[in-house]
Amino acid sequence: MRDKIKTAREAVQEMKDGSIIMVGGFVMCGVPETLIYALSEAGAKDLTIISNNDGLPGKGLDLLFSHHRVKKLVASHIGLNPIVEKQMYAGELEVELVPQGTLAERIRAGGAGLGGVLTPTGVGTLVAEGKQVLEVNGIPYLLELPLHAQFALIKAYQADPFGNLRYSLTARNFNPLMATAADRVVAEVDELVELGAIEPDHVVTPGIFVDTLVLAGQGGALNG
Repeated sequence: MRDKIKTAREAVQEMKDGSIIMVGGFVMCGVPETLIYALSEAGAKDLTIISNNDGLPGKGLDLLFSHHRVKKLVASHIGLNPIVEKQMYAGELEVELVPQGTLAERIRAGGAGLGGVLTPTGVGTLVAEGKQVLEVNGIPYLLELPLHAQFALIKAYQADPFGNLRYSLTARNFNPLMATAADRVVAEVDELVELGAIEPDHVVTPGIFVDTLVLAGQGGALNG
């Protein structure tokens, strides 16, 4: 079981040019900063990033955008990072904006193996462009397709050697959903504890979903 525990540098080695990567967090809450730092240092480019937002200047996902590592961003909000706005308007970055609840449901659908979700959010707006509209009981819904990634970088409070994860309050956010919707899951954690130290009721993400564990703070990254 201890084979799951690696350094941040080792954990991102498989993430090559063109990889599709989900990244947990909400602004800077529950963000795997150590893993983002390691990924930015590794040099992979033309990445597709699926995340709620795009970080803050000099923090979080901004490390990837400022080094021009990202080709496409799927997110709910980009208003806090001027670099992303600049790259988008310059045609250097493709941005797909998704309503936050829809983003969560599309990730959940990807993890559950569903063909998509129906939502009234966005009907009759720009969000609906190019999407199928289905009517159910006289109400129009958009068919939103599932999201799936090759890798998910997530953040948790505690992990045992098997990879069972416990989260801290609102730092949970998108992290458990993303753990189900990627081929390989790397979890950055604040504490590594012995097997059995996490009470079963406190395990939110079972270790069967987690491939790699990394202790936060490695590699010179700052964790806020």
